[in-house]
Amino acid sequence: MVAIGAGFVIAFFFAMNIGGSGAAASMGAAYGAGAVRSRRVALCICGAGVFPGAVWGGGEVVKTMGSGIIPASTLTVQIVIIILASACLSLFIANRIGIPLSTSEVTVGAVTGAGLALGKVYWLPLLQIVCFWILVPVTAYSLAWLTGRMIPAAESRWPILRRENRSRWLALLLVVTGFLEAFAAGMNNVANAVGPLVGAGLLSVSQGVLYGGFFVALGSLLLGGRVLETNGKGITDLSLLEGNLVSGTGAFLVMGASFLGIPVPLTQATTSAILGVGTARNGFSLWQKSVIDRLVKVWAVSPVFSLAIAYGGVKGGVRGDFHAVIAVISVCLATWGMISLIRSVHKERSSLHEHGGGI
Repeated sequence: MVAIGAGFVIAFFFAMNIGGSGAAASMGAAYGAGAVRSRRVALCICGAGVFPGAVWGGGEVVKTMGSGIIPASTLTVQIVIIILASACLSLFIANRIGIPLSTSEVTVGAVTGAGLALGKVYWLPLLQIVCFWILVPVTAYSLAWLTGRMIPAAESRWPILRRENRSRWLALLLVVTGFLEAFAAGMNNVANAVGPLVGAGLLSVSQGVLYGGFFVALGSLLLGGRVLETNGKGITDLSLLEGNLVSGTGAFLVMGASFLGIPVPLTQATTSAILGVGTARNGFSLWQKSVIDRLVKVWAVSPVFSLAIAYGGVKGGVRGDFHAVIAVISVCLATWGMISLIRSVHKERSSLHEHGGGI
C-alpha cells in the first residue's frame, strides 16, 4: 500500500512538472508577441486548455505509454515507481534551469530503460515513436520557415498585419491558437505521467486522464513561469502574425500525432517553429544565441539520462545487479561532465570574442 501511494505521489508530481515544462510553453508565442502581456494570465489560459485536452483526447497516448512500448504485464508497482522517478528527475532539473524539455522523450526513455533491463521492449512501435520525434520538429521548422518567408509580402500588401499594428483581432486569434496548443499539450503529455499507472492497472484510462489533467494544469500555473519566458522572449521576438504561425503549427501537428496515439515532443515542435520564423526573418545568426546551445544539449542528453537512470534502477532495485548500477552512474557522470566541459569552453570563447582576444 505504501508503494502504491508513493507511485501516485511521484506520478502527480511528475504531472505538475509536465505542466511547467511542456504545457506552459504552449503560451510562449502569445506571451512573447504581446497578445497576453501578463505572465500569470498566460499561464491561466494554458491551464484552462490543457485540462479538457487531457480529459477529452488523451486516451490514445495513455494506452501507448501504458502498454505500447513494453508489455503491461511487466509494469509492477516497483517498476512504475522507477520509471516515473527517472523521468521526473530529468524533467525537474530542466524546469529549474528554464529549458522547455520534451516530457515525451524523458518518459519514453525511462520506459525503454526499464524494458531493456527486463529484456522486454516492443522495438517497432518504439522506432515509430522516434521517427515522429524527428519528423514533427523538422516539419514544424520547415512550415514556419516557408510561411515566415511570405510574411513580409503579406504585411506589405495588407497593412493591418504589420508588426507595429497591434490589431485586436490578430491578438485574439493568437490567444485562441495558444489555447489550442495547450489543448494539444493535454492530449499528448498527460500520458507521460499516468500511462505507467494505467498499464499497471492502478488506474483506468478515464481516471488517468482526469487526475493527470488536473495536476498538469496545476503545474502549468505553479511551475511554468521560467519556461514561458524562455520560449516567449528568450529565443526571438515575435509579431502577432508570427506568433499565430508558431502556435498554430505546433497545435495541429501535436493533435494529429495524439489521434494516432504517438507521444511527440510538443515543446520541440513549438520551439522549432519559433526558430523557423526567426531564421526566416533574421537569418541563421539566430542559431548563435546561447539559449539555442542549451536547448540542444538538454534535448540530446535527457532521454539518454532518464533511460540510464531507469535501467540502473531496475537492475539494482529489482534484479540486484549492482555492477550495472555502478556502470550507469559512471555513464551519467561522464555525460554531465562532458556537458560542463563544453559549456566552459563555450563561455571561454564567448569571453575572448567579447574582449577581442585570441591566440
